[in-house]
Amino acid sequence: MDLNALLKMYDFTGRTIVVTGGTGVLCGAMAKALIGCGANVAILARSREKGESMLNGLNGISGPGRAMVVVGDALKQETLRDAARATLDEFGRIDALVNGAGGNSPQATTRQDLSFFDLPEDALRYVFDLNILGTILPCQVFGRQMAEQGEGVILNISSMSAFRPMTRVVGYSAAKAGINNFTQWLAVHMAQLYSPRIRVNAVAPGFFITEQNRRLLTDEKTGEMTERGRSIIAHTPMGRFGEPDDLIGATLWLLSPAAAFVTGVVVPVDGGFSAFSGV
Repeated sequence: MDLNALLKMYDFTGRTIVVTGGTGVLCGAMAKALIGCGANVAILARSREKGESMLNGLNGISGPGRAMVVVGDALKQETLRDAARATLDEFGRIDALVNGAGGNSPQATTRQDLSFFDLPEDALRYVFDLNILGTILPCQVFGRQMAEQGEGVILNISSMSAFRPMTRVVGYSAAKAGINNFTQWLAVHMAQLYSPRIRVNAVAPGFFITEQNRRLLTDEKTGEMTERGRSIIAHTPMGRFGEPDDLIGATLWLLSPAAAFVTGVVVPVDGGFSAFSGV
């Protein structure tokens, strides 16, 4: 292969990528890397203020890529359609979607004073909707544009909990397992019915410290790891939590032409957690 052609595979100049959950730590790092590689990035945010705050943090990135905020809710289809129109008005096309919207709720997590049998129905529904519908609905809206174009890439965000269900987070683990299944289903559906140039994959992060899980993994007062945090590190062969930038390599590869024959896969980025039996 021509070396110049290989290097150009990671040049995203002129390509437009929509990122849901882009105001979060992990997808924020992805958005920053994509802009640095020349992509035009539309960051979906439920509030313009939060999105603009994220944009301010992206200032100073060199390269031809640009970023914009599109207001929308991953759980409300009409707002997603508005966001798609705004993206097309600004950039002219939509080449890829990163489905980063998701998360958990303390009320859908078992603890000493909240048993599995008492988890509130509305909390469980919230977690399922946020992760499952928050992935499917953007795929419907932005995926339609890719079907019309005859090409595009969708990257879903799964979790190590989809492979190795974590204790306590029953709703989150089940929902992320559903994303793995949906990723495979949609990969086949898009390739067979619309175009083999539409690819659908996912990354499954291992354990990264985010604002959502910080209190579970570290002690608020001392900053030391909790018992749960120590258990995770003990079962991670690389012996550390992930850093947001650790996701960039897999993200760029799956979104790039370098992965042109890759669809329907879920790539662990977990420091070896999924490979370790614990013995």
